Amino acid sequence: MQWLRLLLHQKRSNLLQGQWSKLDMRFCLGLACTLLLAACANTTRPGAVGITRSQFMMASSDDVNRLSASSYNEQNQKAKDKNILVNSGPTYDRLKAIANRLIPQTEAFRDDTKQWDWRLTLIDAPALNATCAPGGKITFYTGIIEQLNLNDDEIAAIMGHEIAHAVREHGRERVSQAAAQSILVNIAMAVAGPYGSAISVANQAAQYAIVLPNSRENETEADAIGLELAARAGYNPAGAISVWKKMLKATKDQSSPEFLSTHPSGETRIDQLTALMPTVEPLYKVALKPKAYEK
Repeated sequence: MQWLRLLLHQKRSNLLQGQWSKLDMRFCLGLACTLLLAACANTTRPGAVGITRSQFMMASSDDVNRLSASSYNEQNQKAKDKNILVNSGPTYDRLKAIANRLIPQTEAFRDDTKQWDWRLTLIDAPALNATCAPGGKITFYTGIIEQLNLNDDEIAAIMGHEIAHAVREHGRERVSQAAAQSILVNIAMAVAGPYGSAISVANQAAQYAIVLPNSRENETEADAIGLELAARAGYNPAGAISVWKKMLKATKDQSSPEFLSTHPSGETRIDQLTALMPTVEPLYKVALKPKAYEK
């Protein structure tokens, strides 16, 4: 892609020197359309919950996984230095057991997850947070388990949701969206001229038109896929609803208007999860049945 960087640099130089032509304009618009079309992909099978959205993937999966692994290792080292990295004990063992049941279910959505380098980190900190970085790097904070008094079904709902982000490669998608936003800004500069106000407006437009809606859609997809993962693993999918009710109660004074948020509102999520229950409850019932070799 070095050739592309050089070409874009040349076009940007033309713009800044007042030499931007209609040909340059057509080049930029054509390039943007080509990149947008070429970057369309789908990282997963639909699953029972029916996730079929075509994704925007300009960024390399290998690059994103490498960066996320570095960030994950840095996070763990900082936690170790502060003596808050938990590698054993009842809570860690509980999380490990849940992860061991959830991870095999990811193969319902894609085959390559069995080759991923799955990891689990527990950090003793009060944050109401859990994550799963690209490539299967799971992190939980004791705060979310203790403050919400989570049962195993609720932990599975949260962990399934975070794993779903990795399975669906939402991190890679966000990196790609940032690249698209940069392209949009450059096109706006070409149309309106090299004025700061044009750049500012373009950035805001990209934020509301691309980043926020897609982030909310990513969360909705992760809710749905996570719900299915938990049900397939034999965890009651109703745990996803109860955990969101707990989260709403714990964060009732910290909400923001949904159209300005990267996450759907808690009420919206509960409604969407409730609508999916008839789809995932049969999977849960199948998972509870003893296997032939267990009889």
